[in-house]
Amino acid sequence: IMRPTTKWTVTARMNVSGAKIEAEGIDEVQHFKSEIEANRKATLSVGVSYLGFSLSAALNPAKLMGKYHDYELNFNSYGKRFGFDVIYQDAKNFTGWHDHQGMERIELPDGMLSVKTLNVNAYYVFNSCRFSYPAAFSQSYIQRQSAGSFLLAASGMGQKAILDWEQEMQLKMTNIGIGAGYGYNYVPQQGWLLHISALPTFIVYSNTSMTFGDNEVPLHYHFPEVIITGRGAVVRLWGNKFLGLSMVFNFTNIGYEDNLAIHNIKWRIRTFFGLR
Repeated sequence: IMRPTTKWTVTARMNVSGAKIEAEGIDEVQHFKSEIEANRKATLSVGVSYLGFSLSAALNPAKLMGKYHDYELNFNSYGKRFGFDVIYQDAKNFTGWHDHQGMERIELPDGMLSVKTLNVNAYYVFNSCRFSYPAAFSQSYIQRQSAGSFLLAASGMGQKAILDWEQEMQLKMTNIGIGAGYGYNYVPQQGWLLHISALPTFIVYSNTSMTFGDNEVPLHYHFPEVIITGRGAVVRLWGNKFLGLSMVFNFTNIGYEDNLAIHNIKWRIRTFFGLR
């Protein structure tokens, strides 16, 4: 790996992100399943970087037209040896459905559910002299030859959901996981980079509660509960220019289907073009 010969970079990006929550379980021997999805968010941004430290301004066209009312904050730091993602979302525009054995499907309209979610994912790279996360995600390094590395990982997720249905339902959860994974940067030829990595973590601390009106439903820890972070990227470099596509995917599994299982999915896809 090597540093670019220039210190300043200007990058234009288009970001698309989404979130989904799935619930499945047994209610008095009857199976049920729900799936709800937030409105997708699309933004355009321009950023200026100096040796990997970036400042950017983003524009959300749908929000300007009054079609998007949620809030999302992404903060990313991809270092040579350490790095992390912080994603906070406050979403009220969820739609979906609920199936209950012996009953017709119930459509869940927009505005019934509000969810606040915080995802934090961190990594440590063992082979930082040869493998570079920044080469794939911030372009503050250049990967010259193919290399991989084992990774240590830590993840956390906090969530509060309120469903305004026949009676109010509240779900609160806090989860912390630790684990390990692997990442690989493949350089098929000069000027190309393909990145893929997976960081599974097992939840070592879990605090989850659910209430229906005045009734509380016990949710007990069930091994294995996991938080998985997957990343991928394709980067093309030529001269002092580059373009590419990157993806970050978060999956959290809480509980088990014989009682109640909750799956959280959060993803972001980014296309970018930069000039050094």
